[in-house]
Amino acid sequence: MNTDSLFRPFSLKTLNIKNRIVMAPMTRSFSPGGVPTAEVASYYAKRAAGEVGLILSEGTVINRPSSSSDPNIPHFYGTEALAGWQQVINEVHQAGGQMGPQIWHQGIHANHASGWLPDTPFEGPSSFNSPGFENGVPMTDAAIADTIAAFGQAAADAKDLGFDTVEIHGAHQYLIDQFFWDATNNRTDIYGGKTLAERTRFAVEVIKEVRKRVGEDFALIIRLSQFKPAAYDFKLAKNEQEMEQWLTPMAEAGIDIFHCSQRRFWEPEFEGSDLNFAGWAKKVTGKATISVGSVGLDGDFFGAFAGQSSQPSSLDELVRRMDRGDFDLVAVGRPLLADANWVEKIKNNRMEELKGFSKEALMELV
Repeated sequence: MNTDSLFRPFSLKTLNIKNRIVMAPMTRSFSPGGVPTAEVASYYAKRAAGEVGLILSEGTVINRPSSSSDPNIPHFYGTEALAGWQQVINEVHQAGGQMGPQIWHQGIHANHASGWLPDTPFEGPSSFNSPGFENGVPMTDAAIADTIAAFGQAAADAKDLGFDTVEIHGAHQYLIDQFFWDATNNRTDIYGGKTLAERTRFAVEVIKEVRKRVGEDFALIIRLSQFKPAAYDFKLAKNEQEMEQWLTPMAEAGIDIFHCSQRRFWEPEFEGSDLNFAGWAKKVTGKATISVGSVGLDGDFFGAFAGQSSQPSSLDELVRRMDRGDFDLVAVGRPLLADANWVEKIKNNRMEELKGFSKEALMELV
């Protein structure tokens, strides 16, 4: 495999990374009480030392009473948690990497298996997480305003701590995605609407607030998905026109990079073209994009949770699409979770040393 294309530098505003490889956000739940530990800092620093260009953290929750469904998901607010993140970014920078937190509100969610619950009910655009599944309360105007402000504060704190970028989590059936989806957004106020474009308003207001708090020169990413975790073939935007109406307002509000989550990066988004989600996002907005989805492995991420193992696979198709200009960056998840030196091995053509992935890697922080 000729992987030279993956090792060109990339610069955009505050991002000056040595290659095109991004560590994808992966929930780890190794931060007791929401506070990242020295082990969390070491975990990320090892990936930076292993030549990852840009690290995006696991989802970190904003300062809302029910933004988290898990007591050990890290917070991005509060003195202790922010001190933990200060240690993380210091160690990543010392190891030669760049990093941004993914800031997150989980919205209406299932109860944690341990029985832990936040102090207040889960909140979302409606009380639904999906059709037929209610587990929270619809957000009031005041709750929406406070949530938008909390996203802005988390981004401002990230910049103050020295992070190089921020990613807003707008995917995978969590809060922002619940506003996008007509099955979970049945609001009749300005945050609802019959069209996807109308239901994008909440995301746009979050982006505008974040942009206001971090300034024009700070790189800003949003992660989006078309699919739902229980419906891989679902599409929010059914065609190119709907995608343009969905993404363009977010680009105009201040997004620099669209991180386009899909199950398998090689699968086309719409009939009549082999462009994937990231390819279409770049085409309709002109913005930089990150492609992701089973990069370097022969099985997908959701299969890993079901106990399926995966083996290394070719990167030729990925490189072909990047060379064609479909996307700018490539996010890698499970290979980096299992092997901190995956990028270095690819760079030096040590393919025989690449590891597979098994569910056991989800259970430890190494």
